[in-house]
Amino acid sequence: MNRRHLLATLVAFGPGRGAAQARPAPPATAADTGLDYRGALRQHGLVVMLRHAATEPGIGDPPGYRLDDCRSQRQLSAEGRTQAARLGQTLAAHGLRPARVLSSRWCRCLDTARLAFGQVSAWPALDSFFDAREREPAQTAALRAALGQLAPGEVVAWVTHMVNIAALTGDGVAMGEALVLRPDRQPDGSLRVLRLGRIDANGRA
Repeated sequence: MNRRHLLATLVAFGPGRGAAQARPAPPATAADTGLDYRGALRQHGLVVMLRHAATEPGIGDPPGYRLDDCRSQRQLSAEGRTQAARLGQTLAAHGLRPARVLSSRWCRCLDTARLAFGQVSAWPALDSFFDAREREPAQTAALRAALGQLAPGEVVAWVTHMVNIAALTGDGVAMGEALVLRPDRQPDGSLRVLRLGRIDANGRA
């Protein structure tokens, strides 16, 4: 391109126009994705079931870990703490503001809940059964029963572990990812867990 053509291009497009077009898109919101849960909330309570945010490398916990000693457990990484701090804002952008926040007693879950929502109550039904699979049926039954007891319009956050989420929903999730669930009562009185949406740690749905 010669100098005359270059000057004509700058006049036509204006200074900085190309740079503006190259800016990254803002995070997706409920309006962008079409995931608006207000309609569902008019008839149902919803659970936002989260896997704890990103941790230090590892699987499970070190041998001999104790629930009363966070230093003995696998903990949130620096990235995970930043990720957790964004989670509450991410969910609020999708119209999900939990009135109650319940968590596994593992420190990485409690820390995720506090950083995301500023509040948390421990609930043993959300505890990991990675090392004690015999606890799975009773814990999953407790979660299913609690889901069925939610009042219309109620939003509750459950912060837990991958094994617990998979047992209740059949879905795998990444660290920091959330599933939005509602009860689906069947004609015979049984309760099915219905997944309305999935929101990842970066706010994408």
